[in-house]
Amino acid sequence: MKQIPKRSEVPTALTWDLTTIFPDEAAFKAAIAAIKTQTTVVAGLKGQLAQSGAALYRVTTAVFDLNRQLERVYVYASLNNDQDTGNAAAQALMGQAESLVATVGAATAWFEPEVLALSADQLQTLIDNDPRLADYQHVFDVLGQQRAHTLSVAEEKLLAGASDIFGASAKTYSVLSDADLKFPVVQDEAGNDVRLSEGLYGVLLQSTTPRVRQQAFEALYSVYQQFRHTFAATLASEVKTHNFSAETRHYASARAAAMSRNNVPAVVYDTLVETVNDHLDSLHRYVNLRKEILDLPQLHMYDLYTPITGEPSLKYTYQEAQEMALKALAVLGPDYTANVQKMFDGRAIDVVENQGKRTGAYSGGMYDTKPYILLNWQDSLESLFTLVHEMGHSMHSHYTRTNQPYQYGDYSIFVAEIASTTNENLLTDYLLKTQTDPKVRAYVLNHYLDGFKGTVYRQTQFAEFEDYIHQQDAAGETLTADFMSDFYGKLNQRYYGDGVISDPQIADEWTRIPHFYYDYYVYQYATGFAAATTLSQRILSGDEAKRDAYLAYLKAGSSALPLDVMKQAGVDMTQPGYLQTAFATFDERLAEFTQLAHELK
Repeated sequence: MKQIPKRSEVPTALTWDLTTIFPDEAAFKAAIAAIKTQTTVVAGLKGQLAQSGAALYRVTTAVFDLNRQLERVYVYASLNNDQDTGNAAAQALMGQAESLVATVGAATAWFEPEVLALSADQLQTLIDNDPRLADYQHVFDVLGQQRAHTLSVAEEKLLAGASDIFGASAKTYSVLSDADLKFPVVQDEAGNDVRLSEGLYGVLLQSTTPRVRQQAFEALYSVYQQFRHTFAATLASEVKTHNFSAETRHYASARAAAMSRNNVPAVVYDTLVETVNDHLDSLHRYVNLRKEILDLPQLHMYDLYTPITGEPSLKYTYQEAQEMALKALAVLGPDYTANVQKMFDGRAIDVVENQGKRTGAYSGGMYDTKPYILLNWQDSLESLFTLVHEMGHSMHSHYTRTNQPYQYGDYSIFVAEIASTTNENLLTDYLLKTQTDPKVRAYVLNHYLDGFKGTVYRQTQFAEFEDYIHQQDAAGETLTADFMSDFYGKLNQRYYGDGVISDPQIADEWTRIPHFYYDYYVYQYATGFAAATTLSQRILSGDEAKRDAYLAYLKAGSSALPLDVMKQAGVDMTQPGYLQTAFATFDERLAEFTQLAHELK
């Protein structure tokens, strides 16, 4: 039976090197001690920032410097923990970091209320009195928009000190999902016994053998359903935390509070949901085509991921995937690909799945570290796309951090998924331009259509569910497992239509979606994918000015509002045009794929 390796069995070259953050645990602990000392110093600055422009500069830079040190500690601990969530020593490091976050948060909670206690004119006078504060002008402008939602110093300190408590539900979910759930043994296509995992599940669902797909689907959900009431309790508590925070800060809703943090107006969310629902017929056509081409008497939810064209003809080792990524991204210029190569060569990527490793994939790091990528590699086209996707995040981070000062050295979550999905679009275009075999082209088109389904349609479905349970909790409804499953099952049926059987297990899909703990994150996958369609078309036009406008977006960080950054890159996300472009591309590629699929049948 194939077993997932232990962390100690993974080749060093396929693991990330965290010694560039801290050489050892002793250095990590020394940094914690230094932060605790500095926290006391910064806490003593309370009440001083309004004295003069120089005082405002001194206090502001002290607070930012403290948070900068804290981020480094937190990143080191979280990366250590994610590489093996069952490692007790790593859990201890993470616990220390999380405790420190709460301590620093409580000690600096007075800063924003003190700034906002000043009128806009008083604050601007202080800024004008010290030229060094010009570098923080945008920081204060954005902060000023939160005046109506900032509490007293004492209240802010109380909330900051409770951050560990507010994060307990998400932490419990993560430990249960990533470390404690034990999945059964299933059989792969060759009849071999394999231990099911979240990573392997995605591979088995792409199997061309219906029995393998069904067995993996039923086995996975048999485990999640054992704990559905526990997952309901953790998710309900998370939703209550979001609603409590929004109400405490005088927002109309949790959604308004979450979108306010990124300065994104409600029209962006509402336009997404409305436009996607207007185009559900395209998804229904795709689902019906899948049933027809696969020649299945019934199409089940576990049949939505296997390639319609049959056995995947494109598989890549990790080394081959690196070469393909560099070719596909060459359109972004030599500097971009040189920085990608540095990621490959610098042990910045943790490649393979191991026991206890966090599932999925992400790009992490902070201003003073290189970007890091977590993967759970399988030799598949999907893993190639994941690599290119996360590299988009990492290059966004690299360009932002090397072109902006620390205070603007990060970017809004709202624009984060745009860089990653632009890379995916560029890879799709490269494959379609270089692959002439009809079977291969059909497979690539199938992958694109599935990606669109999974990102634009699926994430908007998630967004609708997320918003619904927040609204229901705010209205006093108890979020039981049955209540959430009932709504989710009906929502899933509406999205996929009558062409697919909504298997009863799918109603419990919400139990295994970690992004529901991210506070209105999921809709940004859909808006990001759609915006990336427009941006990739601009890049591929060959117009260097359009490519440079995209690179300027990567470099902008948080130096301007996210919607303004995107407008400068060429996309107005307050209007439905970019979504219409995305659906037009989907329909165009669906038509080409339909023709190819019928010819190949």
